[in-house]
Amino acid sequence: MRLGITRTHRLGAALLASSALVVAAPAVAPAQAATVKAPSVTATGAFLLDSTANKALWSKAADTKRQMASTTKVMTAAVVLGTPHLDLNKKITIKQAYRDYVVRNGASTADLKTGDTVTVKQLLYALMLPSGCDAAMALADTYGTGSTVSARTSSFIKKMNSTAAALKMKNTKYDSFDGISSAGSNYTTPRDAAVLARKAMSYANFRDVVKTAKSVQKATNGRTYTWYNTNKLLGAYSGAVGVKTGTGTSAGPCLIFAATRNGRTIVGVLLHSSTGDNRFADATKMLNYAFGTSSRSAAGTLRLRSLPAGAQRD
Repeated sequence: MRLGITRTHRLGAALLASSALVVAAPAVAPAQAATVKAPSVTATGAFLLDSTANKALWSKAADTKRQMASTTKVMTAAVVLGTPHLDLNKKITIKQAYRDYVVRNGASTADLKTGDTVTVKQLLYALMLPSGCDAAMALADTYGTGSTVSARTSSFIKKMNSTAAALKMKNTKYDSFDGISSAGSNYTTPRDAAVLARKAMSYANFRDVVKTAKSVQKATNGRTYTWYNTNKLLGAYSGAVGVKTGTGTSAGPCLIFAATRNGRTIVGVLLHSSTGDNRFADATKMLNYAFGTSSRSAAGTLRLRSLPAGAQRD
């Protein structure tokens, strides 16, 4: 998310049961990581979760509230995917208001064109790969309620907060659908963000989207959109399957990430890393620790996937 400011109906009992709050990080290293040194990361907040076992593995300032920038969009996607009777093929026409919003805020964009019609599923790619704030607004406008765009997007943000409450994310608050927060009231903790990531990754459609490095999609009028995933771990770290980057002035570089090896999925969170690329090195250290390996993708030597000129950075 490229900004001059910080970025950033009900759920049934089944959601609550499947997303219990993760346990506190253990005082000693997990057995599978016994031979690998505990990670030292540049981020001011971090959390490492064995998502398969729903067990905390390691953390740093796990419950300190911090701005989260575009990692907010994980919740945007989760709210949409949790909509009862969701039709991923529902067609949505892009409004000029979405483009105006991006220009007004200097925000990251999927460059959606006014008048084009795309599906909800395509908007999820536009949301999660290039971190499109226009796509976020389109989804919030579609799945909120009210008689105006402003009312509908505000309603959607309330759904985001309701979902966070249902997931017992007690230290999280949303005041935006994409991480752009003029008031600074859009925050989470590493632990809460890991809880959300685990829930989001329970949706097959979410997993399909966030593991995709590049997506080419066509609007109904034939216009072609090409979107690149801002998560440089994809294709660089063995087993990487997601999830979302974020960058803001106050938030700093953030990353929610996931990798799967031998049927075991690890989720990690980094808030306020020192640099955009250091968050990927930090993630590598954390994943190596969780998997009990010091593979060729060791921190400092990881060859990150390159983004082509003109692709969004976040």
